[in-house]
Amino acid sequence: MATRLRSKSFQHSLFFSVGIVFLLFVFCFMVYQYRREKEYKIDVIHSRLQMYNYEMAQTLGSRLLDDASFRRYVGQAHIHGLRVTVIDTLGRVLLDSRERDVRLMGNHRQRREVSAALHGGNGFDIKRLSQSTHDTYFYSATRIDSIAPYGSVVIRTAVPYSAELTRSLAVDYTYILPIIAIALLLGIVLYRSTSRISRHIGILKEFARKAEEGKEIDHEIEQRLPDDELGDISHNIITLYWKLRHSEEEKTLIKRQLTQNAAHELKTPAASIHGYLESIIDHPEMPEEKRRQFLERCYAQSERMNRLLLDMSALTKLDELGECLPQRGKGDTRQYVDIAAVVKSVLADTALQLGERGITADIHLPEHPVVAGDSSLIYGIFRNIIDNSIAYAQGATHISVTGRYIAPHSSNGKDICRGCYAFSVSDNGCGIEPQHLERIFERFYRVDKGRSRKLGGTGLGLAIVKNSVIAHGGTVHAELTPGGGLTISFTIEE
Repeated sequence: MATRLRSKSFQHSLFFSVGIVFLLFVFCFMVYQYRREKEYKIDVIHSRLQMYNYEMAQTLGSRLLDDASFRRYVGQAHIHGLRVTVIDTLGRVLLDSRERDVRLMGNHRQRREVSAALHGGNGFDIKRLSQSTHDTYFYSATRIDSIAPYGSVVIRTAVPYSAELTRSLAVDYTYILPIIAIALLLGIVLYRSTSRISRHIGILKEFARKAEEGKEIDHEIEQRLPDDELGDISHNIITLYWKLRHSEEEKTLIKRQLTQNAAHELKTPAASIHGYLESIIDHPEMPEEKRRQFLERCYAQSERMNRLLLDMSALTKLDELGECLPQRGKGDTRQYVDIAAVVKSVLADTALQLGERGITADIHLPEHPVVAGDSSLIYGIFRNIIDNSIAYAQGATHISVTGRYIAPHSSNGKDICRGCYAFSVSDNGCGIEPQHLERIFERFYRVDKGRSRKLGGTGLGLAIVKNSVIAHGGTVHAELTPGGGLTISFTIEE
């Protein structure tokens, strides 16, 4: 009865533990789905307004700042309640479709959508109250360059929060019902699985108790085992017990045979040494040449005995370790690696992908850049960075690999640098927004989740780069390439 009760307790603990983890997973998934759905719908509206902004800039061109042309174009829009504002880089309002006297409007530089557009090209703000019209709007701003005489301006469109827009931004909750149904189904499966595991544990506990008490174990226990994978494992455990129990005599016999074999192997060299030494002692008048011959034979037999003892010691250690033989640990596995050869190998391996994207590559490395490290890890550093550029540097036409040597130097008697090579891999693609630079080496961090998933990005390549660089005593960081693109720089100790 105690075994049954404790088995039931285990079942309940396992069921509730796994169930709580599963419910947390479902909850997190629902929150994630909600946020993703919300972000998607916001992105759809933002993209439409961005398209309107670009079309306005392209259509009006140099007439963008002409009040009549501006108002005529806005008036032709088929968007209910649309409001358009043109703002310069200092945040001053140049034109507004609702306000005639723009001087009454405050400075807009610190508005969230305007600030984001000035720094990143576009931005949006959700459900903010307008200070001039006192209506709630969805704002979308776009930076337009080469507009004389201001150089760059920001076109900001806004749509009021009507019932239609609210419905457009509302999250569709229909995904919750199938998730709940799946959760209930998995809960039933989990309960049945934990019940079966609990039954197996109860049988094994009964078997262990009888074995510990030395009671006779009948085969009725084996017959109660279910016919499944867990039953097979339990059957193997019981079978193993019987084999171990019946192998005690075999172990004793094996030990006896081992002792006999060791004695036999050691007996021959020991007897030979004894015989030769006895001959030397009993015949002091023995010729020097023969005496030397006997001593050499004694030495040879002692060498043989020594080898036998060493082999026996090694066998003993192997027996103690069983199958858990010591693996090569964290010892020095480094080797001298030619960086130029590694980079050329990476570019050769990625030549097909580079050609398909129309990307050229060049190498600017110091003469004979050789470091001490793991060649496979160093190859992985360059390969992951170049693969990342090929996959995500949209519009890139060129990749450059550069390097320089940094000599050892110190300050106040302390080593600042022990001598290292600094490398950079740059592309001239679209780059990334500055706020992502500090996080791209995190695991699963994706700058653009949708695009990364389509490309089969995983979000781990640069994390591997960081760990590999740190393993070689270096540091790694990312920065925007002047003129556009991304540069990843790192060091490797000499």
